[in-house]
Amino acid sequence: MTSGSASTAEALVIGRIGVDLTAPEPRTSLATADSFIRVVGGFAGNVGTGLARLGVATAVVSAVGDDGHGEYVRRALTDEGVDIESIATMAGSRTQVAFFESWPPDHFPVTFYRPAPAPDTRLTEANLPLDRLDSTPLVIISGALFAAEPARSVALHAFERRASSRDRRSRSTTVLDLDWRPTLWKDAADYPTLMARAADLADVIVGSDEEFAAARVRPDEVQRPGRLVVVKHGPDGVSWIADGGRGSLPGIHVEIVCGLGAGDALTAAFGAALVRGLEPAAAVERGNAAGAIVASRLTCSAAMPTSDEIDRLLARHGIGPQEVLP
Repeated sequence: MTSGSASTAEALVIGRIGVDLTAPEPRTSLATADSFIRVVGGFAGNVGTGLARLGVATAVVSAVGDDGHGEYVRRALTDEGVDIESIATMAGSRTQVAFFESWPPDHFPVTFYRPAPAPDTRLTEANLPLDRLDSTPLVIISGALFAAEPARSVALHAFERRASSRDRRSRSTTVLDLDWRPTLWKDAADYPTLMARAADLADVIVGSDEEFAAARVRPDEVQRPGRLVVVKHGPDGVSWIADGGRGSLPGIHVEIVCGLGAGDALTAAFGAALVRGLEPAAAVERGNAAGAIVASRLTCSAAMPTSDEIDRLLARHGIGPQEVLP
């Protein structure tokens, strides 16, 4: 997309960003690894890349440190077609680095190197591109931004501004992804209250079973007219609650390599489908397929699928939404 042109943005992703480092082969411990693959990581890096690979003109609002990893993030996202104009460089901060291990089928430990103050925690309202926040059809905001000030206030302001202009926007959606990362919170007890405030302002709420549990809320409790709630069940698939009922999809069987990026892939593909005007059931179906694809690959952002790859997987499995009575 063309940097600096608010009218070209179809999606805006607001959240943490950094780099992921992992050994080239699964089942290699951090203690024994002697080489690593580096890719863009973090919620905004993964979801932003996922949207861009699906043909959605995407901009990211985040921050990196004034270091080589930050330069790498900017270059790698630009190569993917992501607009990086609103990724700030925070002097005196270091870009988030996450080392992860892959022990399929279900053990994927992550070690964060995130010296305080982490760049994304230093975001201020001056870093928000207000023209894009007002005009972009799809805005996805990470719940992890609420972990620390001043970014907490920025995230809340973004939700409030979008909610206040809801009646003036057509075919526009604001998504809260719960993005629960307990190690990022100084006081995890703050998470439920803050997510309740954000959820009240969102059009769509996306999270895993564990994330809804951490927020101390049941998905059916936050559903209201005009709101869509999407619940990720890992390898067991995905379910949703919307006006007029609910539905579910089973997990798509794949050989799991690393499950870490699957949830972000689901959010990206689901969001891309909404931008293209698909109904919620079809959007969830594409998100479910994208999550399966990424789970079958080693990395996160670099594993994000194209539309053709999602189409081929759905065609092979012939899986469609399964309606469930309210």
